[in-house]
Amino acid sequence: MSQTKKVLITGAAGFIGFHLSQRLCEQGFQVVGIDNLNDYYDPNLKKDRLKILEELDSFTFHKIDLLEKDRIDQLFEQERFHYIVNLAAQAGVRYSLVNPYAYIDANVTGFLNILEACRHFPVEHLVYASSSSVYGANTKMPFSIHHNVDHPVSLYAATKKSNELMAHTYSNLYDIPTTGLRFFTVYGPYGRPDMALFLFTKAILDDEPIKVFNNGEMKRDFTYVDDIVEGIVKLLPHIAKPNVDWDGQKPDAASSFAPYAIYNIGNNNPVKLMDFIHTLEQALGKEAKKNMMPIQDGDVPATFADVNDLIKDVGFKPSTPLNEGIQKFVDWYKTYYCID
Repeated sequence: MSQTKKVLITGAAGFIGFHLSQRLCEQGFQVVGIDNLNDYYDPNLKKDRLKILEELDSFTFHKIDLLEKDRIDQLFEQERFHYIVNLAAQAGVRYSLVNPYAYIDANVTGFLNILEACRHFPVEHLVYASSSSVYGANTKMPFSIHHNVDHPVSLYAATKKSNELMAHTYSNLYDIPTTGLRFFTVYGPYGRPDMALFLFTKAILDDEPIKVFNNGEMKRDFTYVDDIVEGIVKLLPHIAKPNVDWDGQKPDAASSFAPYAIYNIGNNNPVKLMDFIHTLEQALGKEAKKNMMPIQDGDVPATFADVNDLIKDVGFKPSTPLNEGIQKFVDWYKTYYCID
């Protein structure tokens, strides 16, 4: 990859955005990050990530909300980006039951502003975060990008599916190469405090009970953040192209006659929630107190990523073992919160 490429990362102070920004700066890219630093979770964690990034010579930051269309357009006009990685979003399945409008604002209107900016100030490639949640009520495992995904079970999932549809429309109308990435349960150092690993670790160390949904029968394809970042880095220069064999009589959900692509990035190895908890207990050297609970509205019982297309197209398969990833998170958590 060229060492002079300029990349915009939205949500740069977020969990994945932080790790990706570091990695691209290390590789010699010019990285411009934006984030609104909202208080969905502790803004101090976002600010601490940002402090680390701002020490890097090739990183610059602007506090901008995706809803600020004029400022987004101005930034695109000034910087003339090569690549865009849209990671800014209102995250969380359960919170979408409480504050649905936040998801439409950030995930739909905000994404539209990015698409419009790419339309008026052309870029080589727009890569954006979708989610494994788009598989919704699908039960055929592993989840394949070639499967139809028209039955979301949460508004969060519906907004991510809408991102894929919107991207396809702009790829078709304006020839913007777009690639959507369906992430599967990302975890690791500097992770989100609303995610299970963070919540469980805090509760266990504080001698508080943890909530074990679906009575521990949940399965998740837990994916270490470095694997997510590696997937993004490999796909950035792999610019989406039209599929010349695409057939409207037998439409392939993962490609198009337009320059549009979709990929799963997951560990390809679903783990039972109780096994996940046991691995965390071993890393902490402490047993969890467990409150067994039913499955929550909007949750799905299992996720499992088919990553064959990722392997075929860019030669990469996420592979960090769960025990290794959890240990790295625990080591970071204890250091960050000064726990002996």
